[in-house]
Amino acid sequence: MKYHLIDRSLFIKNRGAFCSKMKANSLAVFNSNDIYPTGADSTMPFEQHRDIFYLSGVDQEESVLVLFPDCPNEKHREILFLKETNAHIAIWEGEKLTKEKAFETSGIKTVYWLTDMNKVFHEIMSQCDTVFINTNEHYRANIETETREDRFVKWLKKTYPAHAVAKSNPILQRLRAVKNPLEIDLIQQACDITEKGFRRILDFVKPNVWEYEIEAEFIHEFIKNRSRKFAYTPIIASGNNANVLHYVENNKQCKAGDLILMDLAAEYANYSSDMTRTIPVSGRFSERQKEVYNAVNRVKKEAAKMLVPGNDLPTYHAEVGKIMTSELLGLNLLDKADVQNENPDWPAYKKYFMHGTSHHLGLDTHDYGIITEPMQANMVFTIEPAIYIPQEGFGIRLEDDVVVQETGEPFNLMRNIPIEIEEIETLMNA
Repeated sequence: MKYHLIDRSLFIKNRGAFCSKMKANSLAVFNSNDIYPTGADSTMPFEQHRDIFYLSGVDQEESVLVLFPDCPNEKHREILFLKETNAHIAIWEGEKLTKEKAFETSGIKTVYWLTDMNKVFHEIMSQCDTVFINTNEHYRANIETETREDRFVKWLKKTYPAHAVAKSNPILQRLRAVKNPLEIDLIQQACDITEKGFRRILDFVKPNVWEYEIEAEFIHEFIKNRSRKFAYTPIIASGNNANVLHYVENNKQCKAGDLILMDLAAEYANYSSDMTRTIPVSGRFSERQKEVYNAVNRVKKEAAKMLVPGNDLPTYHAEVGKIMTSELLGLNLLDKADVQNENPDWPAYKKYFMHGTSHHLGLDTHDYGIITEPMQANMVFTIEPAIYIPQEGFGIRLEDDVVVQETGEPFNLMRNIPIEIEEIETLMNA
């Protein structure tokens, strides 16, 4: 854990909000993620399940959280089960949470070792009617691996078939979508670390640099500032590579005159930032590159004005499409006939801008949030319009992270990251 300890009041408040949405006489269970093997005795770095982290702050494997707000035994209304630590584990793996440290982290007083779970769980199951299970229902989820949570659900249904089952995910989708001020501060820290990385590479990029060298400069700065890693797989796409939406090879040499599209960002304390910037390899944009860049930037600024309470993402995306259509007409990439004859299910602008403009951001880069429901204050969204022109050998995408406000335009968490052409050129040629 590189990040500073988070104020446990965040997790206490999150648990209170979740419990207030539960059915009477029900309990909810949340499991940590597995550590996944890569082969032989090697494993992937551990990534905590975001839901148990959101509710407890516990950031280690083999952890279980149980919430039972109506439990007759007050001691069992909040329970953490943890892997028991010992001197051997401390030597080989490093220190794990003690019961005292778990309380300091989460605010949960009742902490048992996992060896006691079956006994304690049987007791509280005899006192409840319904169990909230935690399944992944994110609209972009595509899960092919059986998780620790999946195995627990199978065991639960087999062992306690008479209990009713409810879903945690709809509650969490709504709760996690609206950020606590402490969460916004953590996302801001991730954005600030991303800014440090971007400013570093503005001084670094020159003709003939390799994309992976730029990646190395970013991760150097991120880790130096207490980020554990990139928030998602970094995209560093020079020239025509920018027209591959999920280009992640990052193994080409950057040529004079080309642009580099960089979609990457730091995480901090499991919270994501999400940035895209497009810069010239030679330190100066061509006139055509400027035209397209400024068009994308105008779309981004107009889109921001629509991220307001009461709007919803489908309506918002349709309106952004109209703005983009106007810009593409101005760039002579579309003509009036293209628009008049367009397929409503795949509008003409989709030829050059085929993805969405915004998504929820938080503990996950594509965070929880029900996209058909109205936006609310303190939701955090990305704004990432783009224009991809394979026939001209470049693509431009720009992206900031913003917080929806009660009134007025959203607050830009990336307000200090250079984006205007003049500032980028000045910094690259200083």
